[in-house]
Amino acid sequence: MRERLIVFFRVILLWMSFFTVSRVLFLVYNADNTTQLTWNEVIKSCFYGLAMDVSMTGYFVAINGLLLLITVYHWSRLLTGIFYGINGALILISSLIVVIDLELYHHWGFRMNTAPLFYAGSEAAGTVEPTVIFRLILILTGLCAISIYTLMKTTGKKFVQLKPANSKAAIVLLGLIAALIIPIRGSFSVSTMNVSRVYYHKTKAYANHAGINVVWNFLYSVQSDNKLIYPENFFDTVLTEKYFQKLYPDTDSTKKVINTGRPNILLIILEGITAEVVEPLGGISGIMPNLNALCAEGILFDQFYANGDRTDKGLVSLLSAYPAQPRGSIIKYPQKTQQLYFLSIALERLGYTTSFVYGGDIDFANYRSFLTNGGFSHITSIDDFPDGLEEFKWGVHDEYVYSQTLSEIDSAQHLPFFKVVLTLSSHEPFSVPMPTAIPGDDEASRYLNACFYADLSLGNFIHEAKQKPWWHNTLLIITADHGHRLPGMKKPETREKFHIPMLWTGGVVTADTLIHTYANHSDLANTLLAQLNKPDHQFLFSKNILAHNAKNFAVYTFNDGFGYLTPDLYIVYDNPGRQYIISQGAVHDDALYPAKAYIQKLYSDYNSKK
Repeated sequence: MRERLIVFFRVILLWMSFFTVSRVLFLVYNADNTTQLTWNEVIKSCFYGLAMDVSMTGYFVAINGLLLLITVYHWSRLLTGIFYGINGALILISSLIVVIDLELYHHWGFRMNTAPLFYAGSEAAGTVEPTVIFRLILILTGLCAISIYTLMKTTGKKFVQLKPANSKAAIVLLGLIAALIIPIRGSFSVSTMNVSRVYYHKTKAYANHAGINVVWNFLYSVQSDNKLIYPENFFDTVLTEKYFQKLYPDTDSTKKVINTGRPNILLIILEGITAEVVEPLGGISGIMPNLNALCAEGILFDQFYANGDRTDKGLVSLLSAYPAQPRGSIIKYPQKTQQLYFLSIALERLGYTTSFVYGGDIDFANYRSFLTNGGFSHITSIDDFPDGLEEFKWGVHDEYVYSQTLSEIDSAQHLPFFKVVLTLSSHEPFSVPMPTAIPGDDEASRYLNACFYADLSLGNFIHEAKQKPWWHNTLLIITADHGHRLPGMKKPETREKFHIPMLWTGGVVTADTLIHTYANHSDLANTLLAQLNKPDHQFLFSKNILAHNAKNFAVYTFNDGFGYLTPDLYIVYDNPGRQYIISQGAVHDDALYPAKAYIQKLYSDYNSKK
């Protein structure tokens, strides 16, 4: 019996040590964030994280405990092979999760769950620099090697010496295995282990994230995301309807900014352009000079915010006026997106032909199914471009996408048109086909250089478009699919990461002005349709920004939380911690209730789409 108890407790020690080393690796790898914590906060993150480490260890120990139970009655070399095989596989899988999370957190700002698997592929992998891949492989190799060596020299060395024993040993092992339910559940109460257990800090999200056991987090998301249902009790049902209606009051008037009722509509969605590179929005000077100049020729919405932080979420928000959700993206589920209403369908009913131009793989992240559900009559993707064009990991560069767009518009047989263009060149790895304009080889400089190229391509396109006969009857809308953490490594939950440009220009625009109303991607639909005298109540989450009684607010969601903005209020709510991690301005119930109502309405509407 003694030998089996030694093996049992050495397995516990092995995995607790593994998770401790993993947390140290996370803190070191993300040193820029870690140095913003005090030593006391670092220690607290580790301390609060112990509960999750113990829970995950409990699962792995239970597997080994059952194997030990078998050895009481039967022993063979096969069992030794199974022991090494099981633990070796667990070490490899856990190490992969830990190491991939190191780099993903650097970019995404949340601990690894199943979301990155949705975007996995050769294009996504190509955005990681070879030096980063090499570094991660070294860390993975070292972590696996040390863990397996420890397994063989300590636990395994004892396991091979086991011999069949009496039933007393079996009873003790059964008792120990049964007792593991306590650390696995994390408590004696009805509340089982969950991520919120490590959320001790009221304002620093990273301090809480550092405490999360990423292996537990990933495996939990594997078994829960396929049946993702948002809470129906986040906010009171009656109050939800009351305050949501106040956010979207009926309106019968709007400020007219175009001179025709049926203009051509060209929507250009720029990849990852943040307000921080647009000078009229307070951004860095000289990065996007063409867009800066255009801002003086049209209508600039200077408090415009992306609903989410990924391209697929931006597409849904812009083209279906459907806000991004925490923890997932509705585009993953075609059966749900086919229940959405679409701006393209609303415009088609008004006589528009609809088309979409993209220089990348249209099957990435379910784009094709979403656009097909949207009824786009023509979709151009990478396979439709001539061979020999200069490409990068994600597809063809912006200059070729704009050239294709001009060609398609020039040859259009039916007017008016609604054409959507989604660009790519300002996406990681920021490799663009021009001499370096913004010096520096660091990531931020390369991002700025890619933005410069994106702007150069846009400027050349606009110059050519203005010479075309269709320009005088065209409304050009320029915005971004989402913001960006660069430059400055913005935190994933902050408003600055979601602040993006939206500009209306073109031959039909009657004025150049600034609109200061807080607004979102999802507000584009009814703002545009109101200019055509056809606002649509089917877009539940879309207000007419130019209405005289438009409510002055914006909402955005990140991995598992949301931000809510008005001129007088800035709050960020973290779902796992069930707390406001940013709370600035006039914070009182009447101010907080609209935000809660918005999120509850979104949760319930998402759940209703089966």
